[in-house]
Order: sequence, then structure tokens, then C-alpha cells
Amino acid sequence: MTDYKKEVAQALLDIQAVKLQPNEPFTWASGLKSPIYTDNRKTISFPKVRRLIASGLADLIREKYPDATVIGGVATAGIPHAALVAEMLDLPMIYVRSKPKDHGAGKQIEGALKPEDKVVLIDDLISTGGSVLGAVDAVRREGSTVLGVLAIFSYELPDADKNFAAANTPFESLTNYSALLEVEKAAGAMSEAELKALADWRLDPKQWSQQHQA
Repeated sequence: MTDYKKEVAQALLDIQAVKLQPNEPFTWASGLKSPIYTDNRKTISFPKVRRLIASGLADLIREKYPDATVIGGVATAGIPHAALVAEMLDLPMIYVRSKPKDHGAGKQIEGALKPEDKVVLIDDLISTGGSVLGAVDAVRREGSTVLGVLAIFSYELPDADKNFAAANTPFESLTNYSALLEVEKAAGAMSEAELKALADWRLDPKQWSQQHQA
């Protein structure tokens, strides 16, 4: 199978879906300071990039989850990628809301899902895994099996490993933080100190944030 890690990492940097600023950290919604900001929603506006991502995700499913019967998109950012992958694999698709609708039938899952279905869920980003694991729970409550979770990009945070292990759910990303740093190092645009700051962040984001408060 094609190794998509560096190719997708480079593509995300090229379209500025991922931005790295170790010297001028971003402030996340949580208030934490971070040297990285990710907006993978931008990928849908770039045909070559979205095709690359869809091909990579489809290849991962063929390799890891050949028994999949349904592709699921995690609302909202995972939905367009799930649609492209489902089309490539000629499989049914569903999508999972962050919470049930507060009107009508109050559904959280849209589309046809049967108890015997085996689902692969797709999201754009794995941080700690909280949102996508909520979608995993929703599918399991319907009696269906979740084979695994796939994402475009993962920060590779220790908390994600713990949370997915606790939920007994395998996960994989098309590219990740390590591949991103390899691409940046090869480009030669960042100093060793900047690369070290980026590497340190992944090991302990909270401590890194405290050290970089203005």
C-alpha cells in the first residue's frame, strides 16, 4: 500500500490546513497554548488533496477492515470524507451527530444502520478522541459493531491512546504529528530549537502551554 503519511502531511501544510507556530503559539478554545492549529475542513476545497485523502482512507479500510459494511462520517468534518470513501468502496454511508436531534424523531444517526452492520467511522482529526468516541458509543447503542476509527490527522497525544484503549476501539490516522515534523525538518525552514519545541508539545501539551503563557 502507498505510504500516505508524508504526502498527506505535506499537502495539509501546503494548503495551510495545518499551521505551525512554535514562537507565536495559538490559543485553543480550551484556553491552552499550542504551537499547532488544525483546520482540516479546508481540505474539501482542494480537489487533489481531498482525492488523495479519500484514496488513502479507502486503502486503509481495504487493508485493515475488509469486512466493513458501512462507512460512517462523524459530524461535521468527517462527513464529506466519509461520503467520498463510501463512493470509492461502493458501500452504504451513515453519519453521526454529536448529540441526538432535539426535534422530530430525535435521531443521532442519519442513514440506514442495521444491528448486523460493521462500521468504520471517519473523522478529520484525532486530538484526545472524545468526540469520535461519542460517535462510537452512538453506533454501538444501535447494536452495530464499530470495527475501528480512521482520521486524516492525529496529534498522537498520550490521552488519545488511553481513551481509545479504554473504549476498546482501534484507531489509525492517514498522517500524524510525527510525519508532520519530519516534513518540516526536511524542508529546513525551522531551527533545531523550534523543532524541539514542537516535539516537546506532543509529550505534555498542558505543561507546554503553561510554559508559553504570555
